[in-house]
Amino acid sequence: MPGPGPVPVPPAPDLLARARVLVAPTVGEPVVRGLERITGRPVERESGSAPSEPYLYVGASLPDALRTGRLTWFHSVNAGTDALLDSGPWPADALLTRTVGRMGERIAQYVLAWVLAECQSVTEFAAQHARAEWRRIPSELVAGQTALVYGTGRIGSAVAGLLRGCGIRTVGVARGPRAVPPPGFDLVIGADADTEELGTARWVVAALPLTGATEGYFGARRFAAVRGASFVNVGRGATVDMEALGAALRAGTVRRAVLDVLAEEPAAPGADCWQLPRTVITSHSAGITADEDVVSDFEACWDELCAGRTPALAVDVARGY
Repeated sequence: MPGPGPVPVPPAPDLLARARVLVAPTVGEPVVRGLERITGRPVERESGSAPSEPYLYVGASLPDALRTGRLTWFHSVNAGTDALLDSGPWPADALLTRTVGRMGERIAQYVLAWVLAECQSVTEFAAQHARAEWRRIPSELVAGQTALVYGTGRIGSAVAGLLRGCGIRTVGVARGPRAVPPPGFDLVIGADADTEELGTARWVVAALPLTGATEGYFGARRFAAVRGASFVNVGRGATVDMEALGAALRAGTVRRAVLDVLAEEPAAPGADCWQLPRTVITSHSAGITADEDVVSDFEACWDELCAGRTPALAVDVARGY
């Protein structure tokens, strides 16, 4: 996992006070109205050319024409910024912030739903119903079992907190161990000390961002250490070596897989991922961002910037999150 980078430097409040506000053509009207309320100035739709004055921009991607030194702040409508940063050089001194909103809550409920569905044999009962078959299947209690959660930020912590509320032991994996675990975790270990926990975990939850250090992170070595855990990926698809996952599923070391994200999206009907045994793919739907998420997180960043502080949602563009 990448190490800590420099703290992003926010634009000066006086620069922010005179910056024009631009949004991508795809940004909805509820967001535009919210931005106008927050900034107290008109919001302009991006027209393909950069203003001659300082400007801030809200959208999912940054057009090449707007990659200028006059861009003071880009607020992403997404939580992940890997695609944005990979699309071209980032303008010097431009602040990047992201939208999380209630995504952690949504993703946590998604993970819990699949954990409980597995323990209550929902898939098996649905299949039995389709066959008009009456057969009891014993349920499995979640309390006392272990979930290993990779990523201890906002999303990982939300996942761990909800699982822990059901009596599941939650172990986080971060760059290094934490003497005091973040909220939601019973324990946080370093990334180089996960082999033992992988062998005892009932669920392995991936909530990592995509960076140079996390690409292919879940590969043959980690899957070989798993002993019957189910794997749930709510982070980024390219953090998983799909061939290694497929081999682990076929060998039975990974019990099941739930994949909300893939390296290549959308997956074509003939893609190999659809043929993975005991796997469900949910089409990047676990934490869909709502308009109110964008507005609330933009407002939080705006308030911090106007006070001369670096927003909590600022992204270190050097390490990618």
